[in-house]
Amino acid sequence: MDVRRLRLLLELSRLGSMREVADELGLTTSTVSQQIAALARDAGTPLLEPDGRRVRLTAAGRRLADHAVGILAAVDAARRDLDPDAEPVGTVRVAGFASAVRRSLLPVVAAIGGTHPDVRVRIDEFEPLEAFELLARDDVDLALVYDYTLAPAAWPVDVDAHQLWTTSWGLAVPAADPRPAPGTSAVDVVAAYAGHRWITNSRNTADEDAVRTLASMAGFTPRIEHQIDSLDLVEVLVGAGLGVGLLPTAWPAGPDVRVLPLDAPAIILRTYAVTRRGRDRWPPLRLVLDGLLPG
Repeated sequence: MDVRRLRLLLELSRLGSMREVADELGLTTSTVSQQIAALARDAGTPLLEPDGRRVRLTAAGRRLADHAVGILAAVDAARRDLDPDAEPVGTVRVAGFASAVRRSLLPVVAAIGGTHPDVRVRIDEFEPLEAFELLARDDVDLALVYDYTLAPAAWPVDVDAHQLWTTSWGLAVPAADPRPAPGTSAVDVVAAYAGHRWITNSRNTADEDAVRTLASMAGFTPRIEHQIDSLDLVEVLVGAGLGVGLLPTAWPAGPDVRVLPLDAPAIILRTYAVTRRGRDRWPPLRLVLDGLLPG
């Protein structure tokens, strides 16, 4: 049903005559009559009946006019919601990995809570591959994801990716292990642990791809023995001598673990805010993105 015809029906139920509807909306009486007749054909039932020299709504017409109140209100709300200049209102669904949620998203959520109380942010923790699946199914509005310089992401063609921040990663090894010598290149650092057990992420392949790339440059295939999602648990396993793995160089490691810098080539983690193409014009999502993006 054409919402413009529904609006005419609603005005007719309110004003009582087609002439008054025409005068109210700047139309001709003939146009109003034709549009109401077309709406009756759409509805498959008569909406008007004679009432002396006037017309009145049938029982079906009155019921449809009652429905029109809610329908037109919903359409108006949708228009306001999609208007890029409208006041942001709604719930933004975010899927992101823990570090990005803590470092980038939570400050934005706190700021929005003070300035735009009608915008809510729902947060679910997911690794990038999981977040991309949710974004593709339209189950979330925003994905906070990452890749590595040695394992760049293959972006789907229908998304927009905005880079947020970067951080360097190193190789976490037992603190008591003297290898390798300071200033050693990344390839030599990795080669020094060719015979060790390796720890990679259980829910994303990016860091394993980076490890395998460096190992290939060093001439060996790493023995992946543990797959761990939690960085805290990676540190625990490394400290217990159960393997080596990647951690941020700024990681506050305890006395049992040291994080060796990796240079030439470096492993840089890059974080992104990703949306479906064209969706970032929705005011609540735009508000969150503006808070996330640097500058």
